[in-house]
Amino acid sequence: MEQAFLAFLSEVSPMSIGLIIAGIALIIMGFIILSFFNVWLRAMLAGAPVPMASLIAMRLRKVPYALIADARVTAVKAGINLSVNDLEAHYLAEGNLIATVQALIAANKAGIDLNFSRACAIDLATKGSGKTVLEAVRTSVNPKVIDCPNPKSGKNTIDGVAKDGIQVKVSARVTVRTNLARFVGGAQEETIIARIGESIVTMIGSAESYKYVLAHPDEIAKAALGRGLDVGTAFEILSIDMRDIDVGENVGAKLQQDQATADKNVAQAKAEIRRAAAVALEQEMKARVEEKKADLVQSQAEVPKALSDALRSGNLGVMDYYRMENIKADTHMRDSIGEGNQGPNRGKHNQE
Repeated sequence: MEQAFLAFLSEVSPMSIGLIIAGIALIIMGFIILSFFNVWLRAMLAGAPVPMASLIAMRLRKVPYALIADARVTAVKAGINLSVNDLEAHYLAEGNLIATVQALIAANKAGIDLNFSRACAIDLATKGSGKTVLEAVRTSVNPKVIDCPNPKSGKNTIDGVAKDGIQVKVSARVTVRTNLARFVGGAQEETIIARIGESIVTMIGSAESYKYVLAHPDEIAKAALGRGLDVGTAFEILSIDMRDIDVGENVGAKLQQDQATADKNVAQAKAEIRRAAAVALEQEMKARVEEKKADLVQSQAEVPKALSDALRSGNLGVMDYYRMENIKADTHMRDSIGEGNQGPNRGKHNQE
């Protein structure tokens, strides 16, 4: 078989071989052109031509050329001329190409100045946040309402305490509009909610009475709007409306009660310290008395010994000793008589 093939090649002229190779190449080229022809023709008829070479190059770069062509057709039909390179670059940056083009069209129809570069930046900034550049543009056209506080946080009111100690519970609704010029790098809704909550608590705390807050809820909104709470955020605050205002508990009275209880506990602790000190002092005095009694008994025990020594040494005579004993007996008798006379008189005095 190989010999037959070699014989065939020897019989075929070099020109014929060239024509065969050229025919095969043309057939392959025809298949390639046919595979891109539909997209190329659709873009051409829509007035947004995409070169065939660009389609082939995108296919080699594994870029969905049909998506790029459709996005260009959509933009051109809306009056926005976007190049294939710009669309392909945004796709390769993992951007949402269709949403970005739709956002450009929406901004153009609403008269908002938004170019493709900023739209791409906003689209990439919102990636992973659950939002899209189209939603940002729509919010810029149609403002949205934010609940303050956010119900998802588990709190339904913002609580503040006026100077009279009464708690005030407030819930508000904030109307905001997207500021596309500050969207990239600007703080989001959470910052707006936190700043407004802080402003409301500050206004309630500076009020002399909770009655003033109930009577002038508009003052809270005016003060919040005047503080520029949307600075550095991706939104512009249009209005702050108080949805509900309720009176809470008397925090001042509760704090005073707690303080009184704490003062009482402190006083009781100090009194217990003084009582313990008095008991300790009493026990010490009793110990000292017993000590003195012991000293007295010891001293009394030394008296007979001293008398014996005095008699033995001649410092005290027998008659002196008897006279001393007589004096002691006479003194004891006088004390007994005095105590006997004192009893009836005391009873008579009590009866009077």
